[in-house]
Amino acid sequence: MPASRPVIAVAGLGIESSTFSPARTEAPAFHPQRGDEVLARYPFLAPGTALREVAHWRGALVGKALPGGTVTAAAYAELSAELLDRLRRSGPVDGLWFDIHGAMTVEGLDDAEADLLTRVREVTGPDVLVSTSMDLHGNVSRDLVHLSDLITCYRMAPHEDAMETKERAARNLVDLLTSGAPRPVKAWIPVPVLLAGEQTSTRIEPARSVYAAVADVEAADGVTDAAIWVGYAWADEPRNRAAVVVTGADRTAVATGAERLARGFWAARRDFAFVAPTGTLDDCLDTALAAAARPYFISDTGDNPTAGGAGDVTWGLQQVLARPEFKDPDGPTVLYASLPGPSAVDTAVEAGVGATVTVTAGAEVDDRHAGPLTLTGTVHAIRHGDRDAGTEVVLRVGSVHVILTRLRKPYHHEHDFTDLDLSPREADLVIVKIGYLEPELFAMAADWRMALTPGGVDQDLERLGHHRIRRPMFPFDRDMPDPDLTARIVAPSNEPLTGPDE
Repeated sequence: MPASRPVIAVAGLGIESSTFSPARTEAPAFHPQRGDEVLARYPFLAPGTALREVAHWRGALVGKALPGGTVTAAAYAELSAELLDRLRRSGPVDGLWFDIHGAMTVEGLDDAEADLLTRVREVTGPDVLVSTSMDLHGNVSRDLVHLSDLITCYRMAPHEDAMETKERAARNLVDLLTSGAPRPVKAWIPVPVLLAGEQTSTRIEPARSVYAAVADVEAADGVTDAAIWVGYAWADEPRNRAAVVVTGADRTAVATGAERLARGFWAARRDFAFVAPTGTLDDCLDTALAAAARPYFISDTGDNPTAGGAGDVTWGLQQVLARPEFKDPDGPTVLYASLPGPSAVDTAVEAGVGATVTVTAGAEVDDRHAGPLTLTGTVHAIRHGDRDAGTEVVLRVGSVHVILTRLRKPYHHEHDFTDLDLSPREADLVIVKIGYLEPELFAMAADWRMALTPGGVDQDLERLGHHRIRRPMFPFDRDMPDPDLTARIVAPSNEPLTGPDE
């Protein structure tokens, strides 16, 4: 135990990487922060807060990218080298908070987060205690559990508890460091299920009850933390599957708790369903137009940029603009978010608000489902300086307000629309490249549906073509025998790891 306040470094790289998207992610997409910038990310580490005062916190490097394609080897080499160098130059530490997502795919690597943590431990040494915080859509290999002393993830989807989870990871690390207790026991169980996040939302059953059991397990004597990972469905790697980890001082308690959670997840596998009614895009549009509820939201799911889609698939927008109901400017008001098109944005900006322009956008990255789309419309709004999009333009084509961006951007908040002089609450239809609706959109929607559209994060997992995941796996092997869901006690991080990764 440190003689005084422990010294804790904060580091990590996070992204969801779809291996089914042709996109590639470069280093700038991570918007890396360093030093005090890292600490400023977390409100619970603000000066004067309880956690800030009980330890010396050192920000190394934390980078978080919008979900996207596979990370290039060069980007990973650049970012990891700087992260390790900053850790090396920061001096000895007692603990490390490893803030990651858990679904980062890097060219040439199958378990990038475990690779990074292995290299981190080569710098910090084996005695440093590590607490890892993750998205529940991350992937948890036995190697990652071995290298972590504590490991946890979100318990809500959508992730309304993201900051709460990070604080829990940091607090548990401080408690472990200051208590002088031995390294926790870690019970890990891989669960051979791989489902999309939209099928496992904690807003509905069975995920609501499956995740409610986490708090019960965590409350048991001898347990520090409990977690269930759904896993990331749109990458094709051996580690991709659901998993359970329970940590604590009591071997029997953590093993019993882990087995309870794993059995609950497995038993519910056939009951998981999409969080909203689904259908083809045309079906969803027909339903929306016939409904009285306004605004009616439709998720264009296959190219969702916050799940790893390239964001520039034009297929969905082509179908919308082809509908006769939207040809007339006085037709139903439709907001469509969004489509990247740098040259289209430049043309609209040069022409200015109120001008009529013809531009071509989309399919620069993912042209597998439809080609570039040519649009003629009136420039409704222009906005510069967005962190993700750079510049945004609204082009009115008939009664459809199409948001064009320099770079891809998620549209999760009401201000994302109102900043562009759009009124989503007064629109007839709002079509967003997204999966389940984020909280603000969900609260605005009078009704909604999910359109099963093509793209790098296609919700129909079985047609994507996984060939490297471990089999058998549900739902790819629906009649597979029950798996072994006994707890695997993983060796402490300062001891060798032996045996197969199962």
